[in-house]
This record gives sequence, structure tokens and C-alpha cells, in this order.
Amino acid sequence: MDQARARQLLGEMLVCCFVIVLISGGFLAFFYTPSGEIIPYSGAYEPLRGVPMSAAYHSVLDMSFEEGTGLFVRRLHHSASLLLGVGTAFWALLGRFRYAFAMLGLIIAGGIAGHGAADDLLSGTALGRVPIPLWYGLHLLLALAVGAALVLSSRREAARRPRTLPFTALSIGLTLLAVFVL
Repeated sequence: MDQARARQLLGEMLVCCFVIVLISGGFLAFFYTPSGEIIPYSGAYEPLRGVPMSAAYHSVLDMSFEEGTGLFVRRLHHSASLLLGVGTAFWALLGRFRYAFAMLGLIIAGGIAGHGAADDLLSGTALGRVPIPLWYGLHLLLALAVGAALVLSSRREAARRPRTLPFTALSIGLTLLAVFVL
């Protein structure tokens, strides 16, 4: 496989990763509460009962421990997001995509905004003072920007070298393998 075709395959895999991130993020959004209001924890995880926390973090814990597939979907969302970031770095190394490093920056910023929205890693830091709904909105905005850039770039590459059914099946299969192994 030549370098251009490998780069195209990786680009297609990045689009597949983004679709997984989008679908899993949409599922998680149904159970998420973007609020910084401090409330006592009253969920299923016994050691935290009564501990004051933000409503956002409370909803993340609820979806993890009380929703049947919540923890699995959170892991899937995280794994696909990591692959999206690492894959973009390799994608930039394989070709001359002049916006690849800007896109990598968007992906990293989107990950930080996602953690800020969940109020788990940034709580207690200077960034933790940013309102949670602002983190959530930034996370969604950055996800849309990354998705648009990936789709546009993928379409440009497919115009030069058309996709075939086996090529598309390979990109989907490799993406699923990578997401579930990570």
C-alpha cells in the first residue's frame, strides 16, 4: 500500500472514530446535566453518599453506576476520542495536510472541554472556575469543527482516489478493532 492510500485509510478511520464519538456522545448527553449547582450525592455508589458535588459530576456518576450501559458508552467515547487525537497526529505525519496540527489542537481542546463539562479533572483548579455550561458548549462546538474538517478532508481525498467497498469495510473494521482493543 502506498503512502497516499495509507493516509486515505487513516483518514477514513478518523471519520469512523468521529462517528463513534458523535453517537456515544449523543447517548451520554441524554443522561448529562450541565449544571455547576452543588448538591449532595444520593446515587448508588455508597462511599460518596452525602458528599457535596456539582450536578454535572453527579449525573456522570449516575450514568456510570446506575445506567446499564453508561460506563461502557463512556469508555467507548473516551477510547474513540483518544484514537481520534493520536490518529490525527499520525495522519499529519503521513501527508501534507496543512491544517492537521490545528485540528489536533481542536481535538485536544475538545477533550479538555469534555473533562471540564464533566467537572472531574479540572475541579479545584483555575480552569474549574469556568462555568460548566460554557465547557459543555465549547465541547460541542469543537466536536462540530473537528467533524466538519474530517469530512471535508475525507471527501477531498476520495475525489482523488475513489473509495471501494473493500476499502470502506477495511477502514470500518480496523476502526472497530482499534476502539475495542484500546
